[in-house]
Amino acid sequence: MFQAKDIMTEDVFTLRETDTLSTARDLMNLLRIRHIPVVDDHGRFVGLVTHRDILAATVSRPADMAATAHKEIEAAIPVFEIMQREVTTIAEDTSLEEALRVLLRGKFGCLPVVRHGKLCGILTEADFLRLTLQLLETAANQPRARRLPRPSL
Repeated sequence: MFQAKDIMTEDVFTLRETDTLSTARDLMNLLRIRHIPVVDDHGRFVGLVTHRDILAATVSRPADMAATAHKEIEAAIPVFEIMQREVTTIAEDTSLEEALRVLLRGKFGCLPVVRHGKLCGILTEADFLRLTLQLLETAANQPRARRLPRPSL
């Protein structure tokens, strides 16, 4: 049986609670990702920042405000003010079937994977899409069984 550790992303970009809104946004834009786990100095998972969190916390820029002033405001907002603290996580030995059920039931975009409270990976919708593509490619390369004629009754 496949487990979360078999398809999860292990090299996860993370934030600290003291990082800023602008740092989180820049990292998401640069890496083209929508979820960034937040860890403490010991690698323990403490929260999650999502693209939606960034959008909700973004300060609207009035027409008369300089771009630099706007950036300074967002650079002063720490991640701990916008991150989600109550986040569903899974263990690395969680079956993929169960992980997918959790994602679908909760309408989550990702599941942080933890081992003894420490972040060891992240399982995202993209990981499941990659798995689906691999399975489809494998199935396409398998010889197709010939249809046997139906027996006459």
